[in-house]
Amino acid sequence: MRIVTFDDVRGLGISPVQCFKWVEEALKHKNEAFLPAKISIKPDIPGVFYNTMPSVLPWTGYAGVKLVTRYPDRTPALESQILLYSISDGRLLALMDGTWITTMRTGAVAAHSIELFAKRDYRTMGIIGLGNTAAATLSVLLARNPNRELSIKLLEYKDQHIRFAQRFEDYSNVRFSFVASPEDAVKGCDVVVSAATVLDRDVCADDCFDPGVVVVPIHTRGFTNCDLFFDKVYADDTAHVKGFKYFDRFRSFAEVFDVIEGSAHGRDSDEERILVYNIGISLHDIFFAGKVYESLNPGDGKNISFDPDLEKFWV
Repeated sequence: MRIVTFDDVRGLGISPVQCFKWVEEALKHKNEAFLPAKISIKPDIPGVFYNTMPSVLPWTGYAGVKLVTRYPDRTPALESQILLYSISDGRLLALMDGTWITTMRTGAVAAHSIELFAKRDYRTMGIIGLGNTAAATLSVLLARNPNRELSIKLLEYKDQHIRFAQRFEDYSNVRFSFVASPEDAVKGCDVVVSAATVLDRDVCADDCFDPGVVVVPIHTRGFTNCDLFFDKVYADDTAHVKGFKYFDRFRSFAEVFDVIEGSAHGRDSDEERILVYNIGISLHDIFFAGKVYESLNPGDGKNISFDPDLEKFWV
């Protein structure tokens, strides 16, 4: 078994474009995966949770489980670890830090949804919540679309909007502006991305959302009013959203996989308002972990071996 740290993973230099390709490849095989809904345990501590996310991916030869924890006062607030197994013999191949994988697969999934469901000529974007996940989303989009001119409104929060814009100051095709309210971040946008982890109410009224907008609430919060009047709602996995308050009142619902494999329509017009709930499924985490494991050099990570002689346990 290998212990693979955050630095081991980051040191591989995996590009944003590669992350997008891995997301795309994994989604094409979603119907082959054994993918139970995540288990969320919330102890009696405000804002804290433990999410357990298992899956088996037969076509890859890997199975695994990711454990995600959130502690609001910790930096980063979200952390995760992944156990990666070989399906053929059940060996534990790696205990892997999941922080980089979680951030980049989440950003790549959001970027994939934008490319799949946004208007073809989208030019304006609003971003709420400006941490690493939002940065990962934009980095993948820009890597995939290096010549697209984008005007991006950032919702001001402390100094995050300034630091976020500075991260992308070398991109001549992107113009940032700062806005003080969620309403201003949403109005007039072709694409709205929310990576805010805590929102205790919907961010703005129905009339803030222009015809043709695609909204990607990465952490699913803040847009329940859209459930009731948006033309189409998509999700990465039905089991993860069927408990939503307004699930039975969606005007139209399908999984992203259904659109990819052709059994459901995506965007049919530039006037449709579309909402995409990517809850986060371990399909991507375990797929990424397998690819990372295959990319490791012999000296990467720390190898640990176990004595298979069980007799020593019975003395």
